[in-house]
Amino acid sequence: MAKDDISKIDQDIPGMNLGGKYSVNKAQIPQSNQEVKKEFDETKKDLDKLKDWILKKYKFTIALGVLPPQSIKLFIDEEEVPKQTEKHMHLYMVVPEDQFKKIPDIQKEVIKHIDSLKLKQKMWMQIKTPVDIWESCLDSKFDLAYAVAMSMPIYDKGFLGALRFAQIHRSLVLQKFEKYVVSYVVVGSFIRGEATKTSDVDVAIIINDTDVKRMSRLELKERLRGIVQQFVAEAANLAGVKNTLHIQTYLLTDFWESVKDASPVIFTFIRDGVPLYDKGTFMPWKALLRMGKLKPSPESIDMFMKTADKAAQMVNRRLIDAMVDIYYAVLNPSQALIMLAGNAPPTHKETVTKMEEIFVKKEKLLTKKDIAILEKAVKQFKEYEHDLKYKISGKDIDNMMKETEAYLKKLKELRKDIEKRSDEKTIEKIYSDVFDLLKGITNAKSQEKILEDFEKNFVKKGIFPSLSLRILNNIVSARKEFKKGKLNSKKVDEARRDASILINDLIEFNQRKELTEKKK
Repeated sequence: MAKDDISKIDQDIPGMNLGGKYSVNKAQIPQSNQEVKKEFDETKKDLDKLKDWILKKYKFTIALGVLPPQSIKLFIDEEEVPKQTEKHMHLYMVVPEDQFKKIPDIQKEVIKHIDSLKLKQKMWMQIKTPVDIWESCLDSKFDLAYAVAMSMPIYDKGFLGALRFAQIHRSLVLQKFEKYVVSYVVVGSFIRGEATKTSDVDVAIIINDTDVKRMSRLELKERLRGIVQQFVAEAANLAGVKNTLHIQTYLLTDFWESVKDASPVIFTFIRDGVPLYDKGTFMPWKALLRMGKLKPSPESIDMFMKTADKAAQMVNRRLIDAMVDIYYAVLNPSQALIMLAGNAPPTHKETVTKMEEIFVKKEKLLTKKDIAILEKAVKQFKEYEHDLKYKISGKDIDNMMKETEAYLKKLKELRKDIEKRSDEKTIEKIYSDVFDLLKGITNAKSQEKILEDFEKNFVKKGIFPSLSLRILNNIVSARKEFKKGKLNSKKVDEARRDASILINDLIEFNQRKELTEKKK
């Protein structure tokens, strides 16, 4: 985030007074912000050198930031930071959890290096893991996490930006709905310290709906969800990040019901979630879960037991659906190729017979083994249609899938052969039709003589346009290319389309010639 954006954030974000309230006296903020900015400008070179040294020595660093000056007393009181550092610039370093045991040594070495630089601005370094930050939230020390989020980033892999994004959004929501918000909780990969500059941040907001009487619970939920979602873009802009915020909104009564029914999703949410704000509701749930006191009701246990029977039915249903999908996967392409070969669309019952007659016996492009795959799929489908208790195993589905893949591969090759044969017939018919007409007009027999006579006695004399000669040459060229295997279906279609123009002109010329002779 650029340093010029700091003033905008400080002035626009509610909650910058770290005293626990979520409305703000904005007149107080610019002054404290100017202090941060001034200190930053004066020590920028020193901070850059220190950052480079830290990143070179501790490549695992997740984030580095400068804490807001107004938050330092809070850290001294809550985190046992030396009181003599109250006037120092406090740096905040975040490292992975697996480096937790090394933190005292890292802190000692970094502070020693800072002292050796003999900086004009005295500095102190606090080093924490993401788990430490979440622990402060679990201890209801929300202002500490907020101060970390509002620190001026010197280096960040994405953790500080994601935290700042969530905290700004939380502040905007609380400023609007503090009366109704019970808990604002972050969940997912962000909690595990895996946030990047583009990763998603998952958030759950629990809304108290117990005293809402003027609208339905559903209407309340939808209205709040819409307004809460509107704050996302504003929060992202203020935070200066590219992360995406995914928000799940719960009504308090619905949430309690899910806890009572032992919803696995809700239990996981309570176990892994970390509140950035809580009115004393989420943390008791978390404590009860840890103590094993959150237990499902007999009704919910019965409901979960019944899912076993439903699961078996659903699995069998899906296997049948898979069989039906396989059936149509082999049937439809088979019908398509029968039509491509110049035959009428076959019915389901006729398809196997037609495939064997045309492509096995007549064209010899497929084998009986290939047709057996289609026949097997049709047989399975017929059994399903006539047996209400029809079942099929996963093993059978696997075998059908393997056979289907082999069959469809053969059909793709068959399609190429059919299209090639069809194109060959088409180009030969075009060539034959055109030159049969030209033989009658020119009285020449060979291709070369016909072309020569047509150009000399008919095109150059204006009886036929030059376009006719071009089309004629294109037909000859297309036939040559096709025999060499270079012509594709698109070129054949173009030749057929152009040939129809020439054929119509030649027929019309013959008709006029015959009419003239009759008149004579």
